[in-house]
Amino acid sequence: MRARTALALGGLGLLAGSLWWRKNPSACPYSQRFWVEAPHPIITRSRLREVLAPEPGERMLEVGPGTGYYTLDLAEWVGPDGGVEIIDLQQEMLDHTMRRAGERRLSNIVATQGDATALPYEPDTFDAALLVAVLGEIPDSDAALRELHRVLKPGGRLVVGELFGDPHFTTFASLRHRAEEASLFLDGSSGNWFGYFARFLK
Repeated sequence: MRARTALALGGLGLLAGSLWWRKNPSACPYSQRFWVEAPHPIITRSRLREVLAPEPGERMLEVGPGTGYYTLDLAEWVGPDGGVEIIDLQQEMLDHTMRRAGERRLSNIVATQGDATALPYEPDTFDAALLVAVLGEIPDSDAALRELHRVLKPGGRLVVGELFGDPHFTTFASLRHRAEEASLFLDGSSGNWFGYFARFLK
């Protein structure tokens, strides 16, 4: 009986915590980075590569890279003539990613601490941008989408990845509507309701 009560209380606590996170969007703290380092079912690196279709020499922007789960592969895909800019609110996440880049001898990644709603880049700068399990963490995610539109080149690609279970999960339908409000239009997707990548064009 006690075990059942403890389990029920634990479940209620988890539900309450999830509801609080949904109403109070914020970035995953560096101290809980194991969440962003765990395997990403459905939203795999190979599926990202198919949807993003990176080309050697392209300039990419990744918002909220965590500890570099996708970043390092992205840097290899664009090659030494390309570049990857990463931006995050947390300097610790950026430092972690850059240490890993050094271990893999990647020199085409540039880290900037900053806010997705006020990107420190010129208009029409990037060939593509991505954010995976990040959009819902941004308190004003509509402003972030408008900023991403601004910094993408004409015809540039935005790839958004989402995975069910993330307390800030954004449904495909909601994402598509909000992206269109920012003049970003759906061009393809991969996955299912529980996890997906969606590609938008400027």
